[in-house]
Amino acid sequence: MSSSVVRHVDRVPPAKVGVGGAALVVGALGVVFGDIGTSPLYSLRETFEHHGIPVDRPNVMGACSLVLWSLILVVTVKYVLFILRADNHGEGGILALTALVVGDRARQKVTGTMAVLLLLGLFGMALLYGDGVITPAITVLSATEGLQVALPSLSAWVLPLAVVILIALFAIQHRGTGVVGKLFGPVMLVWFITLGVLGISQAVGEPSIFTAINPAYAVSYLTSNGIDGFLSLGSVFLVVTGGEALYADLGHFGRLPIQRAWFLIGFPALVLNYFGQCAMLLSHPAAIANPVFLMAPQWFRWPLVVLATCAAVIASQALISGAFSMTVQAMRLDYLPRMTVRHTSASHVGQVYLPLVNWLLAAGCIGLVLVFQESSGLAAAYGIAVTATMFVTTLLFYKLCRLNWGWSMLRAMALCLPLGVLEFGFFGANVFKIPSGGWFPLLVGTVIIIAMTTWRTGRRVVAERLEVGRVPIRDFIARLPEDIARAPGTAVFMFRGDGVAPPSLLANTKHNKVLHRRVILLSVVTATDPYVPESDRVEIQEFGRGLCQITLHHGFMEELDVPAAIDGLEIGGSRLDVGEVTFFLGRETVIPSELVTMAPWRERLFAFMLRAAASASRFFKLPPEQVVEVGSQVEI
Repeated sequence: MSSSVVRHVDRVPPAKVGVGGAALVVGALGVVFGDIGTSPLYSLRETFEHHGIPVDRPNVMGACSLVLWSLILVVTVKYVLFILRADNHGEGGILALTALVVGDRARQKVTGTMAVLLLLGLFGMALLYGDGVITPAITVLSATEGLQVALPSLSAWVLPLAVVILIALFAIQHRGTGVVGKLFGPVMLVWFITLGVLGISQAVGEPSIFTAINPAYAVSYLTSNGIDGFLSLGSVFLVVTGGEALYADLGHFGRLPIQRAWFLIGFPALVLNYFGQCAMLLSHPAAIANPVFLMAPQWFRWPLVVLATCAAVIASQALISGAFSMTVQAMRLDYLPRMTVRHTSASHVGQVYLPLVNWLLAAGCIGLVLVFQESSGLAAAYGIAVTATMFVTTLLFYKLCRLNWGWSMLRAMALCLPLGVLEFGFFGANVFKIPSGGWFPLLVGTVIIIAMTTWRTGRRVVAERLEVGRVPIRDFIARLPEDIARAPGTAVFMFRGDGVAPPSLLANTKHNKVLHRRVILLSVVTATDPYVPESDRVEIQEFGRGLCQITLHHGFMEELDVPAAIDGLEIGGSRLDVGEVTFFLGRETVIPSELVTMAPWRERLFAFMLRAAASASRFFKLPPEQVVEVGSQVEI
């Protein structure tokens, strides 16, 4: 067995380049903190108005304390200080965390605790799609609602303007974020500075607001307001939405730039703004209707509407890009069928565009805006998916501390138990939102997890069916007639790499009675790590009689161009010219049968997903004029 280097350029994880640089810090503001940076537009307002809590001094002080300690415990302690350390070769996100905990067992039929953890990780990922639909809708709508404050006569334009902005946002996704991304950081820097300045301008007139740092105010708020105080936690939680983005975008910027952006800019600006909003409410309770815009002087409200809209679009972009990245990761780990993926940057393979995902998100966002019509209505649907995902992240992180980091149970519990209790409280408060809109992200997450598990199970069942009549590669070679006709050229048969001859090869030799002069059995293995070292990318095994096996390894965050990967490889004393290769692909057609493997409706769903999956030739970037597909029918 020998190895060779795949000849294509791999993305260098940005976390390894210029860590801590000012450019990365500013860039992190634009991508990582877009969601949490727009939470002041609606979170404090929803805490009071949605739950009918009186805007009086004890409640304002208590809410301010709750907001502060939520930012400290959930965002600062959990994510910034600890979760960011749980990187999977520089990459973050709940799928990367699940891969760290479950490891290679994610590729097998796991049982017991690991099966539960794997399912929880996948469900947490599925819930983030629901968040990805709601975030653009609520942020854009809450920003355009500033028109009502700047000029009440334009209230009728709030909804149409939000829809137009969302349509434009999704329409330009195919162009990529390369150029626009350079503007994200500076715009969000201006936004955070504006939030801080507005907060200071109000807080200096009411310095007593800073005593809200005492958590006793938060406890008093919860105990004095009873069930309404508990339910308002569902709105208080809105201040930390976007916390998952800190972890998911770890691979784009690295841990230090994200931490520095948070401690130097994001955290101070948000705290000052929330304190400023509460200081204003102490003397002007009616300002709860739209506190951020009412904090600004009259002359600055129009510029603030424009700036808030830009910040909302940026926050939306981050979630949309995240949905694209999650989908690509799931496809490469074989939890979703292949879809059309278009790369929008020649230098950053992580910048991708998926037309199907893009327009499904667009339809969902626009539909939500038209149905709920106000950000207050959307706030009822927002939060439950994020709280559930954060709680799942804490469970997975606990297992990581115990299994991977070697922490004692006491040490791991000391960190994760308080966080779990807090997040479970947030989740419990959000459960009551289900009838008024919280059902939507749960429905989205449920549909996606059903699709993912159906696809995974279906692929396993098909593989088991194909095992019938399997012939080991060496047995196949041994049975080849000595006088079998040999066609000129090279044939590459794509297969799973499990030691047996590909069905397409068996069918070709059986029906055509011919074998190419050189036959390559090619398998692609996606690692549970995001990146694979170049020395481990290609394995070549010679079988004799002109047959060999090539195994290509790549990480789940890496793009693989099969022709480029094998072009020029030295095999049997000569170099491979990919331009002279014919690629043979197997294509299975699933036929539901009386065999009990899955529920009938899941069998039909899998069959539909299999038909709708993008062509393997496009997924592996095979030249269409050099591809031959060999079909087979499989009963499940």
